[in-house]
Amino acid sequence: MKKILPILIALIGTGTGVGAGFFNKSNQVSNEATEYACGPSSDGDLVMEEPDSVDSSDFEYAKLNNQFVVPVVTDGRVQNLVILTLSIEVAPGEKETVYQREPKLRDAFIQTLFNHANIGGFAGEFTNSNTMDILRHELLVSAKDVFGNLAKDVLIIEIMRQDV
Repeated sequence: MKKILPILIALIGTGTGVGAGFFNKSNQVSNEATEYACGPSSDGDLVMEEPDSVDSSDFEYAKLNNQFVVPVVTDGRVQNLVILTLSIEVAPGEKETVYQREPKLRDAFIQTLFNHANIGGFAGEFTNSNTMDILRHELLVSAKDVFGNLAKDVLIIEIMRQDV
């Protein structure tokens, strides 16, 4: 029973988190500025042109097979469990490389996630954009340590925190 309870809590928490996330979606405003190219038109006037959109075939996404479960410890006790699902953005044809080296990548990610938890990264409003950007950057640095420039980005597909 002691072994089944944490798994049951994780599954219930994941379902609850997904449901809460679905119902509590907020409209997010993009902070990214659109870059434009300037150049002369056929009649000599200066015009602004939007850049070519990024072709989705420029990347592949390798979803890591298992979720990451990170305990959040306060005063020597586990207060929360944070559960994450991650994917790695790589160049086309490199997905298999990710899966071949996944154990090393998982080890690097779990250490990064534990460090993030230990500095309070999963406390309070852990899903605000600044905190999530810091976490994504830390995970990307870890991925680049394992894969070099093969890793283009780290995507946090799912994240939830469950009180214990």
